[in-house]
Amino acid sequence: MYRQARDYARQRGIIIADTKFEFGLDAEERLYLIDEALTPDSSRFWPADQYREGISPPSFDKQFVRDYLETLDWDKRAPGPRLPAEVIERTSAKYREACLRLTGRAPD
Repeated sequence: MYRQARDYARQRGIIIADTKFEFGLDAEERLYLIDEALTPDSSRFWPADQYREGISPPSFDKQFVRDYLETLDWDKRAPGPRLPAEVIERTSAKYREACLRLTGRAPD
């Protein structure tokens, strides 16, 4: 699954820098993918044309929210701080750009 996704994304100018797959077994020992996979929430997507060794390029994922939260003084327990409209919009724009690059269409 990863190799196919990596190759697909790379052809569209995206590096999958980090991702996760979560699996589970049912009572008959059948394997299931049990969570989302290869989304901006479960993966880190980098623009291939901005990648440079030794630096972290901009990303099309929730890293923007994480970076913002690291600037705040809070105990990192739920509930988290409210996000400003600008952070929400910029994160949404990053998700929309990833969708456009990966699928060729903007999300509805």
